[in-house]
Amino acid sequence: MKRIRLGAGILNQTPLDWDGNTQRILEAIRTAREQQVHVLCLPELCITGYGCEDMFLAPHVWQTAWDMLEKIAPETEGMIVSVGLPLFITNGVYNTACVLSHGQIAGFVAKQHLAGDGLHYEPRWFRPWPAEVTSEYHHEGRCWPIGDLLFECDGVRIGFEICEDAWVAGRPGNRMAECGVDIILNPSASHFAFGKHEIRKRFVLEGSRSFGVSYVYANQCGNESGRAIYDGGALIASCGDLIAAGKRFLFADVDVTVADVDVELSRTRRASIHSMTADVSQNIFDRIVTIPGRFAEVESDFDSPRYLSTPTRYDEFTQAVALGLFDYLRKSRSFGFVVSMSGGADSSACAVLIRSMAELGLAELGISGLRAKLSYIPGINDAKGIDDLMKLMFAGVYQSTRNSSDVTRTAAEKVTTGVGGAFLEIDVDQIVQLYTGAIESAIGRKLTWQTDDIALQNIQARTRSPSVWLLTNIRNALLLSTSNRSEAAVGYATMDGDTSGGLSPVAGIDKAFLREWLRQFEAEGSAGVAAVPTLNYVNAQQPTAELRPSEYEQTDEGDLMPYPVLDHIERLAIRDKLSPAEVLETLLRESATQSPARYSSAQLSEWVRRFFTLWSRNQWKRERYAPSFHVDDKNLDPKTWCRFPILSGAFRYELSRLGGR
Repeated sequence: MKRIRLGAGILNQTPLDWDGNTQRILEAIRTAREQQVHVLCLPELCITGYGCEDMFLAPHVWQTAWDMLEKIAPETEGMIVSVGLPLFITNGVYNTACVLSHGQIAGFVAKQHLAGDGLHYEPRWFRPWPAEVTSEYHHEGRCWPIGDLLFECDGVRIGFEICEDAWVAGRPGNRMAECGVDIILNPSASHFAFGKHEIRKRFVLEGSRSFGVSYVYANQCGNESGRAIYDGGALIASCGDLIAAGKRFLFADVDVTVADVDVELSRTRRASIHSMTADVSQNIFDRIVTIPGRFAEVESDFDSPRYLSTPTRYDEFTQAVALGLFDYLRKSRSFGFVVSMSGGADSSACAVLIRSMAELGLAELGISGLRAKLSYIPGINDAKGIDDLMKLMFAGVYQSTRNSSDVTRTAAEKVTTGVGGAFLEIDVDQIVQLYTGAIESAIGRKLTWQTDDIALQNIQARTRSPSVWLLTNIRNALLLSTSNRSEAAVGYATMDGDTSGGLSPVAGIDKAFLREWLRQFEAEGSAGVAAVPTLNYVNAQQPTAELRPSEYEQTDEGDLMPYPVLDHIERLAIRDKLSPAEVLETLLRESATQSPARYSSAQLSEWVRRFFTLWSRNQWKRERYAPSFHVDDKNLDPKTWCRFPILSGAFRYELSRLGGR
């Protein structure tokens, strides 16, 4: 038996936070040492932070990252530790994992497959390293091996798959297994998306089984740079068995998951896989870097925890956005949040998510830990519990006009106070009338709902923006925009009105999901956060912008179409890239299976026309939305996934071919 203790470090890093990132790396190393870890894997690009964007091309970033590496290296005495950083070689920058051993740099492994889809733009900054190629990295008169390398210490071989390397068909692990690798480390920066953690578990388990190795997966956690949320979830598997799994959505900065593996047992497994080719050529030794030293005997067996519960989609949403809000708050040094509470679903969702942030953070960190993380907020040390925190950090503002109703006003107040926030009310009707009166004088006629419908709706939304921004500035807070994904798809929002804000936490999620999530939250809460019964004031309503006079009986779905239909068309058109005719054919085919058909072919055709027309007309709005959280594998944010021309042919040709249907 040759027992090795492995560790997967989870870090909450921030791009270019040199001192902070380095201190968290050192804390993870100290934690691992206390637990007698032999080999510690830390996340991808953990020295710089993963989200440095175009700063990866800046020479001072490469140099500072190296300076931090030299501070970290001496702290690895008695251990093998991998840390990530960018390196400039010849004419390109490479995403590398540096292997530190016994206080020294042993070498570098460079990432072979770059993530270039979704919110990833790695090919913009990095070059892919060619398979089975090795070279040398030179720095200030010294040199180290770099490339597609293996490392061997005390007879144990270690290889790497860096994040995307494990997601591709031709995984580097296949070749490493043929070369007798015992342990594969996977340093990752894999953002959260619904159901994605289950995919990670599959490739970790399958890699460990088919390669006959022990596999260590280390991911980032938290809102690193604004849009992407990382859920952590360290994994350690051996020969197809998951032996350790770390917590997800941690509010702590550092966590280390530890497990003991038997290297000789995994070798027995590899020997029994007769389909696995064994590379016995001399060439493989050119890729092996020998690390001097021996793995010390561990004093006792380590009882590896496994946090394997699979949360629902609703619970994942609660946990991910709550953590995203917490990190955005503290990393932007904001004192709290302000939300323009309309009495509707979107603003209420923002209020509930703020409450979820406070409850989950308090449950994990305790009041003293939460105070320490938010120590820059005046009055935070006086907070004794959840009620004090919410009063301090959240203000909800209802801004009424003559078209506002008692129903929405009551809902706004009940939800704001129901989650523990401070409720304020401002009547902006007089300001609206001043604006409309000024324009009427300028153009020499009255504005009417028959001739100026959109303008009269928009001026109400825009008039609400200056006052809520003023309050936000007074509180040194972060104004949350409340637009959702369904509205973003068709531009059903007023720019510089209800889109005002520095962060849009629900813009990545569709309206139908939000309404279902709010109904669950009213009844039973989510992810351990207590229910909010006052949501019944919102859930009982039909969504409405409430910008027309009451006799118009305005509703969102009346202006657009049923939200489930809108969301389905959006998935077919934008995710699946179907043409208008193909979208309509799909809807008609699905409708034919219903008896009786829920919607007529003429109605479906009209909604398809409306969607594509509004989608192409409103790209400029999506370009201007406040940053949103990426919570799905697909997103409408043009800065993270969905690029579309601001000016286009607006699908006029395609829509003309729908004919009279």
